[in-house]
Amino acid sequence: MGPHGNRLLPLLLALVAAAAGPSSVAADDRAAVEVSGAPEGVVWVAQLSDLHFSVHHPDRAYDFRRYVGPALAMVKPDLVFITGDLTDGKSKDLLTMKQNEMEWIEYRSTMKDVIEISKLPRRIFYDLRGNHDSFGVPASGGSYDFYQKYSINANLRRHGRVQSITLENSGRKHLFVGFDSTMEIGLRGPTNLFGHPTDKLIMELDQSLSQWDTDFDNAPVTKITAGHFPMSFSALTESGKSIKDIFLKHSLAAYLCGHLHSRFGKNLKRYYHRTTHRPSLYEHYYQYNMHQEYTLQSAKENCSEEAEHIEEFWEWEMGDWRRHRTMRILAIDDGYVSFTDIDFRLGSKSIIIVPTFPLDSRFMQRTSGPRDFKCHIMGASTFDIVRTLVFSRHEVVSVSVKIYDSRSGNLEVVFDSEMKRVSANESRGDMYLVPWNWRAFADPSPTRFWLQIEVMDTTGDTSVSQLRPFSVNGLIAKVSWTWKEFYVMGIQWASIYHPALWCFLTLIISLLLVPRASVVLFKDQYTCTYLRANGSQWTLLKYLVTGFIWLFVELSRMILVWSLLLVYIIYLLVFPWLFGHPVTEESDLAYMTYRGWTLKRSNSGNGFSHAGSPDVMVIVLPHLCFVVLPTIVILAAMAAERTAFREHYLSQSGKKKDDNYKKRARQTERDSSLSGRWIRKILIVLCLVVLWKHWKSSREGLCNEPCAPFSSTFLLHTSACSFCYLQNLVHLAV
Repeated sequence: MGPHGNRLLPLLLALVAAAAGPSSVAADDRAAVEVSGAPEGVVWVAQLSDLHFSVHHPDRAYDFRRYVGPALAMVKPDLVFITGDLTDGKSKDLLTMKQNEMEWIEYRSTMKDVIEISKLPRRIFYDLRGNHDSFGVPASGGSYDFYQKYSINANLRRHGRVQSITLENSGRKHLFVGFDSTMEIGLRGPTNLFGHPTDKLIMELDQSLSQWDTDFDNAPVTKITAGHFPMSFSALTESGKSIKDIFLKHSLAAYLCGHLHSRFGKNLKRYYHRTTHRPSLYEHYYQYNMHQEYTLQSAKENCSEEAEHIEEFWEWEMGDWRRHRTMRILAIDDGYVSFTDIDFRLGSKSIIIVPTFPLDSRFMQRTSGPRDFKCHIMGASTFDIVRTLVFSRHEVVSVSVKIYDSRSGNLEVVFDSEMKRVSANESRGDMYLVPWNWRAFADPSPTRFWLQIEVMDTTGDTSVSQLRPFSVNGLIAKVSWTWKEFYVMGIQWASIYHPALWCFLTLIISLLLVPRASVVLFKDQYTCTYLRANGSQWTLLKYLVTGFIWLFVELSRMILVWSLLLVYIIYLLVFPWLFGHPVTEESDLAYMTYRGWTLKRSNSGNGFSHAGSPDVMVIVLPHLCFVVLPTIVILAAMAAERTAFREHYLSQSGKKKDDNYKKRARQTERDSSLSGRWIRKILIVLCLVVLWKHWKSSREGLCNEPCAPFSSTFLLHTSACSFCYLQNLVHLAV
């Protein structure tokens, strides 16, 4: 096809799509909004997340008015994203989770005050729904859905789950797409923890991110998405599709999210890169560090236009306002995306600094960086200047940049220069820059050189940016997570739930069935006497393993206890774990299994829908791991201790196991239980601790899943388990 055919093909496709029906991308979303009052080629936005406004914590809304309004007035961002959990939806004791209209009224009032203080237009605010905003919301737009009544998005008639806006400055487009992946049926906590995208949402996201792909002027487009849930807490769609694959397909600059809060760490960031080789099995379940394992040589450095397109994106989790009072300023300078996080816990800020180039090599560099460095994809002039945005309440007197060399082990200043302000009329933010010889800083180490900006205003107030490493070569500095950061960012919890569940169940069932089979087949091979006789000939590891097996062999010989445990495991596999009203008190009775909640459809008399998978893992896995498994191990240890004591008594008395011996042994055990046998006492205490843990979890489950109509049923379930514990204790104690 000739050049004219290539030009006509996108037009024909667009006409066919228009004839087929209305697109999910609204017509006004397709238009680009020209940015005014900003330096050439630069846009910046603000992000806040996890506000958790609560009637029990009025300081959150008070501080929001006090700090965020003046800060936004100083920064004057092009857009403001609030990525979920606008209200808390929890009782004072944190046990009941449902929507509270007073919190939503407070949210609406606070946002109104912030908009007035900042003097920003309301249309630039995008507030997205989080899981706390959907607690106990049976349907969108219903009487319990206060988000649709009080949020800015709803008041501006942004009713879709995907919203997009395009900003344009100096011919470069910046596409921002916000989306809502909360449950369609909003369960109450704790089984409302994951994002649940649908196939329809995936399609709308793909369409929104593709809206400029057929643009005739070929203007460069920077794509950024915003949502509440990180990828580690996002489930797959009903057909097995993933939001991550859509983001990789469009090679986003960044995905902005919240949900996790800063208590898990400061490095809640993750880099995604589509590798050419087939991903290994473990990559579907976890990632050890912030960056995927790849070699820098694999980055394509082919400067031709036919060079392979690199699929990649950054995921940047946002610190919470709830406790850490954090706000983020994100800037895009000639396609380079950077950000600065602001902590208001120590008070308001009169100066905010956002370095835009060079980028932080830990959190902002991309795999395509080496190719950009070699081929000057962004243009040689981009590398020639160090740039930073400065926002100040007062007039700025001086801005300087320092570059440190860390090769010697200490930070030594190798570049110190004043920066000059770019002259602009009515600029909303000041861009400062200084030329430098960037080739002098090319180095194979991405953490050798560190950059810091210092600003002073007319009041004498001085502020410095955080030290950040950079690499003009485009190399990425590897960052390791702490165990808490890996726990929430590195593990794909939606994918790992069922493998973890069946691993636990297989282990538990094996601990019950395999020893019982050995008793039937091998009789008295695994006994205390057998182990003691052969212990000196075995290695320590073999002795410990065989001794561990012996514990469960002794448990399997106690038919009543063993049978009760096996019946309980079968009950957990086959029957409901609990009954209740997981959405609202007025909803129909539902039940929960390890597969999730089974809910009766409101529009169908006999139909049922399933919700809360994998969210129910917060109940299922802790119960198996911290209640069922420890109970079996403790009871096995108690059974083995009883057998060992009887063998010891027999060896001391020199008697055989006749009926008179058994009576005397029981009497001796009872008499000695008050003065000795500390192992048994410790095991009984541990068993009571597990019992207390189960009752505590049951109480929290009762209160979190509103509860009066089904309390007796869940208490019966708990009482049955407790009776099993007590029965075992009594049986083992005599």
